[in-house]
This record gives sequence, C-alpha cells and structure tokens, in this order.
Amino acid sequence: MHSEWQQNAFTVSTDPARLDAAAIHRFLAASYWAAEIPYGVVARSLQQSLCFGVYHGREQIGLARLITDRATYAYLCDVYILEAWRGRGLAKWLMACVHAHPDLQGLRRFNLVTRDAHPLYRQFGFVTPDRPEGYMEKLDRDVYKRAAAP
Repeated sequence: MHSEWQQNAFTVSTDPARLDAAAIHRFLAASYWAAEIPYGVVARSLQQSLCFGVYHGREQIGLARLITDRATYAYLCDVYILEAWRGRGLAKWLMACVHAHPDLQGLRRFNLVTRDAHPLYRQFGFVTPDRPEGYMEKLDRDVYKRAAAP
C-alpha cells in the first residue's frame, strides 16, 4: 500500500514505481553528501528504502529516503528539492508527509545528518543528540571514487 499527498499541482508519493532513478542519480552524484555515487548504488538504495518522491505533474523534483525497519528506527537521508522549485515550502511539506506516514509512527529513534538544514528539521522535533559521545560511525569518504576508478 502506497501513500500519496496532494498540494495544488504537487504530489508526494511513496510509490516506488514513480521514482525516476536517473534524475535522483543526477542530483545525488552532484551533491555534497553523495558526490560521484555510482548509478547502481543509487538504484539499489532506492529498492531497499522507503522513498518519498516529490512530483510536479510527472516530473520528479524532490526526494526523501528512509532506511527503516518501520517499527523502532528510521534514518532520514537524501532529502532534496531541485533548486528551481525551492522557496515554495515543498521541503517543509515533504517533511510533514514523512512524519504523517503510518509506518513511521511510534519509532523509538529517528536520525539524520545535515550540514545546513537544521532550521527545517528542528521544526519536526529533531535536536542535537543528547549524548553525542555515544554515536559512532564507520565512514569511507572515498568509496564512490574508488568504484568509479578503472
């Protein structure tokens, strides 16, 4: 069962059949957080996640991707609205749709990492971790560069 929300000429949908993997790849490969990501990695990540596509008609203009077990935990990532469509409140509406999704209710933990969108996420209850010293990560910043090398 897929969820869908309408606002004027815009739609947010969780239907994976509507996702434009090529458009998503173009955006992510040029982003600061996924620069040079291979197309195959994007395609696989979309298949394994709960994705919220933002559409103007048939054109995909945004995305929010969640890695989640739909019971206890969700990690929000790859959130964007194409530059030409920014300034219309679409990111805020997208986040409201994410928070309204029935599979994301009652989660114990809902995480994200951002460099520059703190004001948006604070509106939805996200805060700096209470005990950041408890968070750990294993990060390979060059994994996409190595994948693209001959």
